[in-house]
Order: sequence, then C-alpha cells, then structure tokens
Amino acid sequence: MAYFISGLTGEVVGRYQKRNLWHPEREHLTAWGKEGGRHRGFDIPGLTFPDGTPVRGGMLICWDMVFPEGFRELIGDGVELVVIPSFWLVTEDFGEGDEGERERARRGEEEFLRGVVVTRAFENRTAVVFVNAGGLSQVGLPGVGNQGGVMGVETEEMRVVEVDLGRGRGLERRYKIREDMRGVEWGYGVYHGEERKGGGR
Repeated sequence: MAYFISGLTGEVVGRYQKRNLWHPEREHLTAWGKEGGRHRGFDIPGLTFPDGTPVRGGMLICWDMVFPEGFRELIGDGVELVVIPSFWLVTEDFGEGDEGERERARRGEEEFLRGVVVTRAFENRTAVVFVNAGGLSQVGLPGVGNQGGVMGVETEEMRVVEVDLGRGRGLERRYKIREDMRGVEWGYGVYHGEERKGGGR
C-alpha cells in the first residue's frame, strides 16, 4: 500500500494497493484484485495549471509499471502525473551463467528501467516519477525524455527535479492521443479496463 500525502495539509489525498505482485511477493502479499475497480486518480492540493484546473495525480507501485494497462486506466481518469514508489534492485544476483552473463543481465535490467519510465511518459503524455529506494530513480516527461538525470544507480541520493506538467497538455493538443482513446474508432479493447464499443474486441 502506498499513500500520496499533501505537502500543504498533511492530508492523505491518494492511496494505492499494488495490483501486480512480483513473483516472490505472491506468497506473502495480497494484490489489489480486479474487483477493486479501475485505477483512479486524485486532485493534488495546491498544484494547478495556469487555467486554474487542478493537477490530477495517480499511483502505481514497482512491478505495476511493466504493464501499460494501469497507465491507460489512470490517464482515462485525467491523470497527468504518475508517481511510482518502488524497491527494484538492479544489483541482485541474476542466477546462472558466468560473471559476464550475470553482468549483462544486470545492465539489461538497468536499461529496461531507464527505457520504460520514458516510454510510459511518451505513450501516455504524462509525467512519470519513478522513486526507487532500491536504486535507479528518474523522472520521465513526454516529449522530453529523462528530466534531471538518473539517480541512485551506484549511490544513495535525493534530487529536486522541476517538472513542466503543461508539456503533456501541449503535446496532447498536437497529437490527440487521449482524444483518440476516448473515441469510438479506438481499435483496442484496453481502455478504462473495459471493452470499447465500436472498436476493439
């Protein structure tokens, strides 16, 4: 379970229970099931766009990031900032093989994390903040990529990163990805976690 706490009021404005458990966790933890409904966002107190509309935030946890469907549900609810707390180790033992093979696997894991954060930002036109206590952390912005560098690969660190949340809105006006997803021509069944009429399955 993760909580989003307002820095202005101390109020819990968002909470999320991990839906997709990593394989070793399944024996010890309970995932948020489908009966819990769709992923939902929340308004972030004190954070607004220039037009006065509140910024909507959303959360996923660690392994949830691998699956684009959670992001799709969040952006379907108007989310423009996704925060992903994690404990994802890129230094763990990657099993069998010689040291060279294990090192390639570790590097591959690191490259995956670098890429997936930026990919999710681009494909959803939303800011993605991956806060990883286990190592590599970063902020991905649509149309920009990595913002502020990658942190915590070799050392523990904290960084304040300025994020232009208006960037996603500007790109949406140009590319209309969210608009397309809401339309009847949308050719995929995954949106809001339900089947679409007029397109998809």
